[in-house]
Amino acid sequence: MTSTFEWRGRFGNSELNELHSACFDHPVRGSDWWGRVSRHSLGWVCAREATLRLVGFVNVVWDGADHAFLLDTMVAPDAQRRGIGVRLVTAATDGARDAGCAWLHVDFEQQLRDFYLDACGFRPTAAGLIAL
Repeated sequence: MTSTFEWRGRFGNSELNELHSACFDHPVRGSDWWGRVSRHSLGWVCAREATLRLVGFVNVVWDGADHAFLLDTMVAPDAQRRGIGVRLVTAATDGARDAGCAWLHVDFEQQLRDFYLDACGFRPTAAGLIAL
């Protein structure tokens, strides 16, 4: 099925809450995604199937200058393994570059290493993390 990708695309909170729930395996929440990304993000990418169903999303936050960060990369479970995730990250990379960012960062769990490093072209770096 053909998918479209839109930088700073429109979405409804309910459809993004449902996608997040399906991708991260938790009950559907009532988060105000639109308010969050509108206030805090450089941009985001929405992927939609020809039916207009939201099948993918990635949030691009930034420091207001050179560094952008990917958060909440997600592809609907029934739409995975079709290249949608790579195209989301590519569109996010292009959007951050076009905005003048010099670096795009991503943190990921070990099982996503091949996706981010091999499929998307990130290179490994040392990083730190504190669980709060």
